[in-house]
Amino acid sequence: MSFPKILYQCQSCGYTSPKWLGKCPDCGAWNSFAEEQRLTKLRKQETSKPVALSDISPSTANRHSTEIKEFDRTLGGGVVPGSVVLIGGDPGIGKSTLLLQALKGLAKLGKVLYVSGEESPEQIMIRADRLKVKSGDIMLLPETSLEGIISVAQDINPQVIVIDSIQTIFSIELPSAPGSVGQIRDCATKLMFFAKKHGTPLFIIGHVTKEGAIAGPRVLEHIVDTVLYFEGDKGAPFRILRAVKNRFGPTNEIGVFEMTESGLKEVDNPSQLFLSEKPVKVPGSVITASLEGTRPLLVEIQSLVSTSNFGVPRRTALGVDYNRVNLLIAVLDKRIGMHLGSMDIFVNVVGGLKIDEPAADMAIIAAIASSFKNAPIDSGTFVFGEVGLSGELRAISQAEIRIKEAAKLGLKRGLIPKGNAKNLKETGIEVIGVKNVEEALEILFF
Repeated sequence: MSFPKILYQCQSCGYTSPKWLGKCPDCGAWNSFAEEQRLTKLRKQETSKPVALSDISPSTANRHSTEIKEFDRTLGGGVVPGSVVLIGGDPGIGKSTLLLQALKGLAKLGKVLYVSGEESPEQIMIRADRLKVKSGDIMLLPETSLEGIISVAQDINPQVIVIDSIQTIFSIELPSAPGSVGQIRDCATKLMFFAKKHGTPLFIIGHVTKEGAIAGPRVLEHIVDTVLYFEGDKGAPFRILRAVKNRFGPTNEIGVFEMTESGLKEVDNPSQLFLSEKPVKVPGSVITASLEGTRPLLVEIQSLVSTSNFGVPRRTALGVDYNRVNLLIAVLDKRIGMHLGSMDIFVNVVGGLKIDEPAADMAIIAAIASSFKNAPIDSGTFVFGEVGLSGELRAISQAEIRIKEAAKLGLKRGLIPKGNAKNLKETGIEVIGVKNVEEALEILFF
């Protein structure tokens, strides 16, 4: 016996209320509550049996390769049986293209099931022809019913399942519309149970909101094993696949791709790619060594400082934290005496890469100072280091592998924190340890 229970649920965060609210008390969204019915009945559940830890084989031995090295790197070395991977990104960024190319390699394991709730098999076939993906083991299923998907999966027993996308899937047990918080949560949970029970890798494509977060309840990211975000400007050819959560590998690992007419192409040496068009002897440009997961990357940070024509100076930061840039501007003003209060300041990371580590602090300061002084920085020099509020340069992690990456690309000199320079072995290039921002700027410009 079951009784329907009426609840109102926020479609932004999943907060539930017994009555309709104009503003969500959890996430602050306005007019986000929708009526949902829940069935209050107990379901029979299968009881799992305990397994000795010594009887479980290491999952690393059972990883399957997608035959896309950058994709495997982001996943932590390949696809783990029974894992659930959520891939989010803007529309048209290349999520479906990436998974269709990956299925070409995974189809060697046996039948794979591609569930499409948005496109017809004919549309997918057109994309497959363009990508040169042809395999009789790739099964296309145009279906949005969760019960129908699970029924087909039980019949054909696929080795891999792709859901494109989770916002289009609905369960007939819930009266709410597809894409609602309740539908996304319940459908994702049941699909996860199926994947774990049968040891089938499951890839779920999720749409993102205008803020860049995956649409639907936050619990969706907690259910899955791995969360990958596809980043990049649709107008630019480069795409960054970033792991923000991974139970089977390092987080913040990235894979770099180039979007071409024939699909996504791997970029083996992204550092060289990001620096290939760096201008020479132009103020406001500096190279820094960033670390994304386990991969060192050399990227160019640009800055433009100009006199403001408006009452309030503009501050724009692309690829770096806006608040961090304002903090560094305050350090330049207070500790160096570089008065930037009436100046428009723009900071950009070339290539669409996003850097969220403090190691880029010194590079941001150097780029701003270079543009302000109209003095270029030597193109063979790189800088990195965290900057404190008193202007000191603090040591960062993994300095040695950053310097080795710079040496590979032919850079000649590096300005790094003194704390890192003390423990360095032979690097093959000139490394200068500096203790504060003032000392670093003196070396760069005098």
